[in-house]
Amino acid sequence: MKAYQIKAGDGLAGLRSIERPSTDLTANQVRVRIAAAAMNYRDLSFANGQFHNSPGHPLVPLVDGCGEVVEVGSGVTRFKSGNKVITSYYPRWIDGAISPLKTAVSFGAQVDGTLAEEVVASDEAFVTAPLGLAPIEASTLPCAGVTAWNALFVAGSAKPGSSVLLLGTGGVSLWALMLAKAAGLSAIVASSSDDKLERARALGAAATVNYRVMPEWQDEVLRLTGGAGVDTVVEVGGEGTLARSLKATAPGGTTVVVGRVTGSGPVSIEPGALIGGAKRLVGITAGSRAMLEQLVRFVEVSGIRPVIDRVFRFDEAAAAYGHLAASQHFGKTVIEIGS
Repeated sequence: MKAYQIKAGDGLAGLRSIERPSTDLTANQVRVRIAAAAMNYRDLSFANGQFHNSPGHPLVPLVDGCGEVVEVGSGVTRFKSGNKVITSYYPRWIDGAISPLKTAVSFGAQVDGTLAEEVVASDEAFVTAPLGLAPIEASTLPCAGVTAWNALFVAGSAKPGSSVLLLGTGGVSLWALMLAKAAGLSAIVASSSDDKLERARALGAAATVNYRVMPEWQDEVLRLTGGAGVDTVVEVGGEGTLARSLKATAPGGTTVVVGRVTGSGPVSIEPGALIGGAKRLVGITAGSRAMLEQLVRFVEVSGIRPVIDRVFRFDEAAAAYGHLAASQHFGKTVIEIGS
């Protein structure tokens, strides 16, 4: 089969196209022919050597994938040949509270991922793909989709009528916007691009803030909420935005940290900002398989269609990496691998 490999720290130039033989299945494994693989910021982090617990040898990258089961092991009961499936970010995190053991392994970071014509893994590592979505769309659920779900409804405890602040228009933020709209939340979106903000409003944003025009954007969020602040912030920035996100959070509200696109250095936080307003600061990493299954059901009921920025062919994988690294995208970057 055809696949790509990259070694953590080798940079985007280290991506290599390879040929490798198909492996035999064990009793609990399935063989999935991959149709599409979506990209995430974590894939750039892995390539640049910034991802935790990376091995010292090349891996097939990417965690997001959608495909068709083409073979099952003798002990598999969850799937059969012909089933359409998506990957689960952490194959060992089935349900329940997070733990180091459950999150020790993820596709494309510690074990081979989805940038290949096929993936062989335990049947526990997959979820039935949502009805009504094409593979290109369904491939965006395992990382960005489940992270947004966790941030809003699990860690963030958002309820219908709640207000949320979404930073940027990347994959997680746009997934959160669509989920918020479908669940009856009021979403404010912050971005440096007026064009992207206009597109966010078309997707259902109740209000928008250009943080380049308004450097003290947390004050604008407070103004838009009548001084109250928002109930939940989906914080993707990290070093450059976290302190402002906390100021924009309402008393009793939650800032959920899901990324670090502005940097991962130290952040000065006044404890009184948390104590006085009884605010919560929570970090999350993707989500469990149970959360992904909840997301799939919600997508099927709500009719959500993920926003796809651009689709690349399998032989254009290097260009897809470059497109994501340029940070000009609106929505997901996806690589189409097979039909």
